[in-house]
Amino acid sequence: MTAAYDAPVVLDRRDGPFGEVVLRRHGELLQIIANGCFLMDTSDGRSERLLVDAAYQALDGRPAPHVLVGGLGVGFSLAHAAANPHWGRITVVEREPAVIDWHRSGPLAQVSAGALADPRTQVVEADLVTYAEETSDTFDALCLDIDNGPGWTVTEDNDGLYSPAGLACCARMLRPGGVLAVWSAEPSAEFEGTLRNAGFQQVRTEEVPVARGVPDAVHLAVRPG
Repeated sequence: MTAAYDAPVVLDRRDGPFGEVVLRRHGELLQIIANGCFLMDTSDGRSERLLVDAAYQALDGRPAPHVLVGGLGVGFSLAHAAANPHWGRITVVEREPAVIDWHRSGPLAQVSAGALADPRTQVVEADLVTYAEETSDTFDALCLDIDNGPGWTVTEDNDGLYSPAGLACCARMLRPGGVLAVWSAEPSAEFEGTLRNAGFQQVRTEEVPVARGVPDAVHLAVRPG
């Protein structure tokens, strides 16, 4: 029997501020499980890299832009942002202390060690919804991947980020002409409409085909200048 069919092995299990989080290994893959729901693994990362690249490209050459990466996850978005020397500051907001630990001194360091050591990178331990409501910082781009997307949230509180009030907070955090990029496990025409109704412009969706089922998606929108 190959490793791909072996039973997953739990590497760490913790009670976090929003419930149980588990890191496990399944063959060569590392997986994050939250409250019994699969969130992500290290199998691909194409859509996470698209999240960062599409946001940067939409800034149209703005010098040294400051990007906020919402959700550390398995580290693909952060690592890809740090691999681009044209980003200025890189701020990561992650609410689960366990996830941060797994990157700083655990198995996920294999993805993110170089990015965390980059002097441009700052990690903030905070719930992104609360952070968006309270921060006075502003950014050129928001790359948000905190759940399975606007239509399928694992944590009920995350719904607020995709609501009109949450998007108003995102717009407030963005500098004029700044870009909002939102990862989703499936495209959502309804969310595109919500973005437009919230005052964003140049709303569009880029899709990444997956082996089975509907494609992953990155929703993009620009705050008016």
